[in-house]
Amino acid sequence: MNQEIAERIHAADLAIREERFDDLMQFYCEDAVLVIRPGKTAIGKAAIREAFVKIAAYFQNSIVPTQGRMEMLEAGDTVLVLSQTFLDADNRAQVDVSMERRATYVFRRIEGEWLCAIDNSYGTALLEEPHV
Repeated sequence: MNQEIAERIHAADLAIREERFDDLMQFYCEDAVLVIRPGKTAIGKAAIREAFVKIAAYFQNSIVPTQGRMEMLEAGDTVLVLSQTFLDADNRAQVDVSMERRATYVFRRIEGEWLCAIDNSYGTALLEEPHV
């Protein structure tokens, strides 16, 4: 497993939990894609930052993402991360999203730094979810 990427993912989870959205953007490449929900994405750092602000509000500013088991497939300057992702929040019983996911992330090495290019916390569940 690429320890540098694992550490970056954990640091990004902490930035989300602490709502340090400007700091969070350092983990993404300029043209990154965030899956907000099935059928809805944010593209680019500005849109991703805005999405995280709205996600925090949806979870009443109490979201706590963590990663469980991770597998990484590395090919040159690209890494596919398969991860158990867990979400916790004060209003978890009232929200209409899965709090346990099998996420897929794609990282690219850009100028010596691993940056997230695709952030898909829904993973292959996108194939099962109806898109609205």
